[in-house]
Amino acid sequence: MPASITSAKPGQSIKRLFKHQQNTSRLWRQEGPQARLKRLIKLQKWIREHRKDIQDAIYKDFKKPAEEVDLSEVYVVLSELKHAISNLRKWSRPRKVEAPLALVGSQSLIQYEPKGVCLIIAPWNFPFNLSVAPLVSALAAGNTVILKPSELTPNCSQLVENMVLELFEPSEVAVFQGDKHIAQQLLRLPFDHIFFTGSPAVGKIVMKAAAQHLTSVTLELGGKSPVIVDSTADLADTAEKIAWGKFINCGQTCIAPDYLLVDKEVEEELIDELRLAIDRLFDGEGLGIENSTDYARIINREHFDRINMLLEDALDQGAILETGGLSDHTDHYLAPTLISRVPSNSLIMEKEIFGPVLPVLTYEHLEEAISTINERPKPLALYLFSRSQVHKNAVLTQTSSGSVAINDCVVQFMNPYLPFGGTNHSGFGKSHGFRGFQAFSNEKGIVKQKVGLTSVKPVYPPYTNLVRSAIDLLLKYF
Repeated sequence: MPASITSAKPGQSIKRLFKHQQNTSRLWRQEGPQARLKRLIKLQKWIREHRKDIQDAIYKDFKKPAEEVDLSEVYVVLSELKHAISNLRKWSRPRKVEAPLALVGSQSLIQYEPKGVCLIIAPWNFPFNLSVAPLVSALAAGNTVILKPSELTPNCSQLVENMVLELFEPSEVAVFQGDKHIAQQLLRLPFDHIFFTGSPAVGKIVMKAAAQHLTSVTLELGGKSPVIVDSTADLADTAEKIAWGKFINCGQTCIAPDYLLVDKEVEEELIDELRLAIDRLFDGEGLGIENSTDYARIINREHFDRINMLLEDALDQGAILETGGLSDHTDHYLAPTLISRVPSNSLIMEKEIFGPVLPVLTYEHLEEAISTINERPKPLALYLFSRSQVHKNAVLTQTSSGSVAINDCVVQFMNPYLPFGGTNHSGFGKSHGFRGFQAFSNEKGIVKQKVGLTSVKPVYPPYTNLVRSAIDLLLKYF
């Protein structure tokens, strides 16, 4: 049975394969961690052997440099795999927990069991990473998987499908390529868990579809991730880290800095440092960033036009172009761009940019920056550059976000020991490492009781005076 849709009636293919995966998932439920480890190890081996193929596929999709593919796609997935392989036996082991005195003599456990058949819907911006990293967690937890990669990155999506066909039976893991119509057909099925990465708008559609079957979901969405730079920050170091975190992948990163909130005293100096950092990182040979092999491109014309529209709207309303702005629609190229004096009601301050344009706003007191952040939906990530412990504490305790990095950008994603995910508008549910394993597992509570007289039997009916006295004691002391 093919894993991709090639027949005239794709809906039937999907339903038929889903039934096969349900059967497989029931068999996998009985397996121990050793079988799961074998699947993870062969996936790890394939990725190591096909590193160049992954680089080539993603370059064909949007000219992402091989080095960025290694760092943000291959390394991240291999890190997830290494972490899962090293810890899977420990994660899978039933965990003893304490019991109240009312259950004295019994044993209480938490056992992690696979949820069953899982759906992963992946985005285009990190097409290998965000397809395969959730797959690692799903396989570690013992699930079968149907994976829907993005149609906007056809070369990487085909590579992922080829990988899956080579490593797994379709009844274990399958890839269905296609547009939103395929996603809609998949979402009609009663999956045991859905893992979606994408926009909040589509996340709502996924959640609504999941509600029809009471399917649990992990939603990794986006939002406008702010950066605060106070007057105590090392501005040269700050600028280099912001420029890297913002403009890798041509700004098409869900946790990329979306806008800067800069202490008014250091705005001009920071902008100067950002200009230098952009040239140093992406135009090292001085031939123009448009000729650099170290800078990716926008995924397609639609997104290119959308980002340019946001930029033009801001400039029309009085924003100042500090650097960048050059573009070429034939190559989907837009230079790393900084704008300042951005009106708060401009479209670029209302919508997630998801591209290489960075607005710079100023504040006089930190409370203003915190208020600006809190007036907006909770972001997926928040960044603070500061040497002040007082400011660090204030930002950590007075704002809410999916993650925080202090004196750096986007690096929190690279740590499999940290939970990754959003809150409210930026998503919910966590991934990476044990949290990814947990997301794809059912935490089953187990009580093992002794045979015969137990601590609970004295309160069984009939409710005599003696039983009522026992209940009174239970409420008072236990």
